[in-house]
Amino acid sequence: MDRLIYTAMTGAKHTLGQQGAVAHNIANATSTGFRAEMHKLRGVEVLSESLPSRAFVVDASVATDFTPGAINFTGNSFDVAVEGKGWLAVQTPDGREAYTRNGSFQVSANGILQTRNGLPVVGDGGPITIPPDNEVVIGADGSISAIEPGGAVVNLVGQLKRVNPPEQNLVRGEDGLFRLRNGGVAPVDDTVRTAGGYLESSNVNVVDQLVQMISLARQFEMQTRMIQTAETNDQAAARVLSNR
Repeated sequence: MDRLIYTAMTGAKHTLGQQGAVAHNIANATSTGFRAEMHKLRGVEVLSESLPSRAFVVDASVATDFTPGAINFTGNSFDVAVEGKGWLAVQTPDGREAYTRNGSFQVSANGILQTRNGLPVVGDGGPITIPPDNEVVIGADGSISAIEPGGAVVNLVGQLKRVNPPEQNLVRGEDGLFRLRNGGVAPVDDTVRTAGGYLESSNVNVVDQLVQMISLARQFEMQTRMIQTAETNDQAAARVLSNR
């Protein structure tokens, strides 16, 4: 009896976790450069001599869908999208490097190119400084050119650090940024191409996520019914034993 309860209980618990992930994906359906999360459940035997036949359910893997999203024109000179595979490097508050596909950048009061969350964008020589009152053009190779008023002088002020580490080596942090599993720094990949004035949309398919949410709701309902069935069977067995 308890074997049924054990499996159904852990299954219901992790199904709720999956529903939370799906809800998170739907909430980020319009987030620039967002990558959808994927969860998979599997059964695991309990390693115990006293409970050799018991098994429980675990969230076997938390994977990421790295399928590129659609690239849309914005016309904003500080927007940049990565074409195909690759990432843009930013500097986190602890001084380390992280990677994003969200190229919606802005310039701080100090002239530093940064993300909307205030993280400096990493260039070939560290953070990139944009001269005031200059027009900015981002090239396909990640180069950032500043054009002085009047268009007489064009200065190369930096180049975006573009990387393309193996996707299986990337892990998503709680801040939504990706990092290398070993905590290292990815090397520059000059083959990664960028498009200035464009942004990449989220790769979340809302219809698929809604279907997944309905499926998970039915799974959770089935697992709770199994627990109720186990309780009913337990009560019936207790009545039979009490009449002996």
